[in-house]
Amino acid sequence: MDANAYLKTIDDTISKGSFKDNWDSLSEFQVPRWYEKAKFGIFIHWGVYSVPAFRSEWYPRNMYIQGSEEYKHHIAVYGEHKDFGYKDFIPMFKAENFNANEWAELFREAGAKYIMPVAEHHDGFQMYKSDISHFNAYEMGPKRDLLGEMKAAFEKRDLTFCVSSHRAEHWFFLSHGKEFDSDIKEPLVRGDFYWPSMPEPDHQDLYGSPPNQEYLEDWLIRCCELVDQYKPKVFYFDWWIHTAAFKPYLKKFAAYYYNKAEEWGFGVAINYKHDAFQFGTSVPDVERGQFAELKPYFWQTDTAVAKNSWSYTPGNDYKSSVEIIRDLVDIVSKNGSLLLNVGPKADGSIPEEDKQILLEIGAWLKDNGEAIYDTTFWRTFGEGPTKIEEGQFTDGKTKLFTSEDIRFTVKGTCLYATVLVHPSNGVVKIKSLGKKSHHFHGIIEDISVLGFDEKPLWERTDEALIITTNKVQSAAPVVFSIIIE
Repeated sequence: MDANAYLKTIDDTISKGSFKDNWDSLSEFQVPRWYEKAKFGIFIHWGVYSVPAFRSEWYPRNMYIQGSEEYKHHIAVYGEHKDFGYKDFIPMFKAENFNANEWAELFREAGAKYIMPVAEHHDGFQMYKSDISHFNAYEMGPKRDLLGEMKAAFEKRDLTFCVSSHRAEHWFFLSHGKEFDSDIKEPLVRGDFYWPSMPEPDHQDLYGSPPNQEYLEDWLIRCCELVDQYKPKVFYFDWWIHTAAFKPYLKKFAAYYYNKAEEWGFGVAINYKHDAFQFGTSVPDVERGQFAELKPYFWQTDTAVAKNSWSYTPGNDYKSSVEIIRDLVDIVSKNGSLLLNVGPKADGSIPEEDKQILLEIGAWLKDNGEAIYDTTFWRTFGEGPTKIEEGQFTDGKTKLFTSEDIRFTVKGTCLYATVLVHPSNGVVKIKSLGKKSHHFHGIIEDISVLGFDEKPLWERTDEALIITTNKVQSAAPVVFSIIIE
């Protein structure tokens, strides 16, 4: 690829398009309506790191940190790093059981509306056909355009195709291999798998020196190549792009992407963390966490079916489907969307545990999806005693919701009240809908319970709307559809 020619194309597209590479112009961005309606997506962490499948997808970094569990495991299983390095896993990444159509069917059954595979993780291996580096899935490993196959299968089933790039962190990700006799040696040049492997001081400072112009231009071209080849409707960035050196390039990318979307004729969005983008120019994302209160802006949380890893590892610590459904309801009630990650095995098969969780979520959504999809927030997101810990990396502990924890969404004439833990006696009290509540002074015409044949009894007192059922039993949240006159 002629990098200078591509950079000129990017600049030309920005100069001719509606969006310019400054925050004032990019603030004209509007969240696509399809995205606000979708509410539930699937994230996919799958790559060369799925071959060792040890501890997490950070194996390629940590295997080069002397003394780490990954370092010791690597020597015990694969031998010395100078003889068998991370690059030597690539031929073992064959994806021999990968079937994009089977994935698409599973994700559709799960009730997901958009799908986001990781196109390139921190390790620098591209899961697609690329003209930038030979270290991609089309030329090595599976020797297939995995991303292209996914796009075709997903869109055939009306699943919105999105991508994520974690390339930014590659600047330092493999640098510890230079600290001892390993297969990571200078000279490293642009296009090499291990390039640039810049220092990461004290093994914990994930910043080190700021990336240089050559690296930043390469990063920009890689992102724009994904846009041009696959036309994703959401482009997700991981955390390291918030560092100062990336700012001019982030603006260029956003302007290029938004202008290309105008050419294509459909709405797109960018996901970001840590104020990498100016507020209002894209969609904020909270990693493994959520907000405690309703937000006036659309947001997303990304989390995983496993608590310990984004990628497949044997013995993953899985969440229950009920736990995830409760989080989905809570997030949607606060004007958010849930992006839920699964980690396929190296051969391309999805673990049975992941499948079961997805199918259980899908079964719940078949009965209750009308309270999730295409809804919006109500005057208050909910009620109940359980407090949500706000911020990233807060989903490691299961939330102990009670029968008093209720979440609201609304669509048309329906107000949906979802009881996160249905009481065993069948009596639900909704304080926000009592006669003296400051949240609601309207008229209730009728109430039904989704997914059950029983017609609930109900009455409004000064203190609460009291709904009684005799036959409704469910470990998962129960949704009441309240018709407002």
